[in-house]
Amino acid sequence: MIKCPQCAAENKDQAKSCRKCGTNMQLPPLWRPTMAWHGRTLLIIYAVIIVLFFLVRMWLKPYVRQLPPDITPWMHGKTGFKSAYDPTR
Repeated sequence: MIKCPQCAAENKDQAKSCRKCGTNMQLPPLWRPTMAWHGRTLLIIYAVIIVLFFLVRMWLKPYVRQLPPDITPWMHGKTGFKSAYDPTR
């Protein structure tokens, strides 16, 4: 049994309204998220992920090995061949 907040009459647990005064016994939802809330939440989540990415990258930088230029010539501009799309050709 639940009590009416208006008149304190005893009502059944499933009652939609008070049997004595007719007050609505169903509670509205306390909070409903809006699109602005969703946008702010996603912005915070993405910002945290980006900051964590750069922090981990900075933390792991001493453990990343540098490859020599003779193994990776494309990374250092020493290709050794002329491309069909090369404007200096």
